[in-house]
Amino acid sequence: MEKILSNTFQTLAKSKTANRMAKKYGLKLGAKRFVAGDSILHAIDCVRKINDDGMVAMLNYLGEYVYTEEAAFEATRNCILTLDAIYETGIKSNLSVKVTSLGLDISREVCIQNLRRILEKAKEYGNFVRIEMEDYSHCELTLDIYKELRKEYENVGTVIQAYLYRTEQDIDDLNHYNANLRLVKGAYKESPEVAFPKKSDVDKNYEAIIKTHLKNGNYAGIATHDDAMIDNIIGFTEQYQISRDQFEFQMLYGIRSDLQKLLTENGYKVRVYVPYGTDWFGYFMRRLAERPENVTFVLKNTFK
Repeated sequence: MEKILSNTFQTLAKSKTANRMAKKYGLKLGAKRFVAGDSILHAIDCVRKINDDGMVAMLNYLGEYVYTEEAAFEATRNCILTLDAIYETGIKSNLSVKVTSLGLDISREVCIQNLRRILEKAKEYGNFVRIEMEDYSHCELTLDIYKELRKEYENVGTVIQAYLYRTEQDIDDLNHYNANLRLVKGAYKESPEVAFPKKSDVDKNYEAIIKTHLKNGNYAGIATHDDAMIDNIIGFTEQYQISRDQFEFQMLYGIRSDLQKLLTENGYKVRVYVPYGTDWFGYFMRRLAERPENVTFVLKNTFK
């Protein structure tokens, strides 16, 4: 049953019709738990509270899979406005962007042009931009773009997904770029031809790539809500005397706030991923797909 629900939510995440309906009716059905709001003002208020609790943030203006240059330009404009707002308000946050929202499905050139505009503004403000990883069909292109931009910019990082077979090789390759990586398990539905179908194999690979990346001396954003995995990595960093300045734990807004605060109290850097905007449906569906308890939460709130 859990697998059926997960597949259903993954399918809905890509539905243009469902996305249009979601925009029409706003942040209903429990989405407010995972999305900070539809405006930058809501997002700023959310980050202020996170900062007050001793944590930092990563803002993401929601959007993906645009197919016109106008839509890509608008997404780029909103990313720059987000950087402006971070600078002007003094909140502690960097920026995360999706390349499909910046025009990758139109052309590589459009996407890189828009990314350069964002990176230049972030550089001006002394801020950092994380290029997100999306579905497998965009993986190679995303990494190629990251490598090209990394030669020009210090303030850029990307994301690596543990459920892909290719990831171990990607970690070795990106070591040559001293890459600042957000390390995740992966939230998209992928074929067993390219991704591990078993959760146990994904977990094993996730642990391995984190340890390899840290031993290589590179910065790691360890994105997990798994207590056992976190304890494992903490033990590893203590055993190998890896400085706490070389890594941070990253978690999603609305999930495991208790664990976020506990890690912060114990002296670890915690960064909370804070999405906002009207194009929230795909993100919301993937959160439901990856955690059954999220579905329970939504159902309870729907029928209150």
